[in-house]
Amino acid sequence: MQTKRMTFNSRWLPYALLAPQVIITLVFFVWPASQALWQSMLRQDPFGLRTTFVWFQNFERLFEDSHYLASMKTTLIFAVSTTLLSMSVALLFAVMVNRMIRSQNAYSTFLVWPYAVAPAIAGVLWWFIFNPSVGILPYILEGFGYDWNHRLDAGDAMILVVVAAAWKQISYNFLFFLAGLHSIPQSLVEAAAIDGASRTKRFWTIIFPLLSPTTFFLMVVNVVYAMFDTFGVIHATTEGGPAQATNILVYKVYRDGFVGNNLGSSAAQSVILMVIVIALTVVQFRWIERRVNY
Repeated sequence: MQTKRMTFNSRWLPYALLAPQVIITLVFFVWPASQALWQSMLRQDPFGLRTTFVWFQNFERLFEDSHYLASMKTTLIFAVSTTLLSMSVALLFAVMVNRMIRSQNAYSTFLVWPYAVAPAIAGVLWWFIFNPSVGILPYILEGFGYDWNHRLDAGDAMILVVVAAAWKQISYNFLFFLAGLHSIPQSLVEAAAIDGASRTKRFWTIIFPLLSPTTFFLMVVNVVYAMFDTFGVIHATTEGGPAQATNILVYKVYRDGFVGNNLGSSAAQSVILMVIVIALTVVQFRWIERRVNY
């Protein structure tokens, strides 16, 4: 089998085509990452007049700090809950929409709209809905005997930020799950139906295994989203409270660096967060991908 080879009239043309992407990567990723790594090994006095090179002392102090370890636990709970909730609801919506014939495009359009909402706006929206004073949901829950107050109760605060962050990501997951469902050969599903398999059995034995590439991709994306892109949601709803109950790692970087002016510790936290996300991605591609059916 012969393969076509692309030839360029100029030897510099391939480098010119690659240059924009390389420049963007260097300017917006490599350079900030290197600056964060360098800053993580420095310590400044409270007035910013003197800087001392301290090697890895900032990292050592972090792992001895009970508040930072609690923030890591909070981040784990938040990331897992947000990923499971957003992917489960999105898969449910995709399966329901996929069964429609006439109104499928209309429902798809309505379900995609929330993705255009900024994270901060999504946080404010759900903050109003769950507000103990003016929100509709606390009023309804009060009728069932539950006193909702995310400003005082850590569990209520975690539920609020998980719901707000998951709602923002459902539309993105829905699009990919719906595309994955459209790519599944209907002949396989119809053959299972003829053999007497129930709708539930057809889903778990045929449809869901064939969705494993899409599910794996979304799992990686959602974990990264929960770890990095939920700052606006946290800032607009709970600001890490009450009593640091929703102070996830990415928000703690902001609090310590821009509010507490502890730049060395904040940079060390950002480096650790970056390493955690890279490690999780490597683990997912290295071990979990083996269970994916392509």
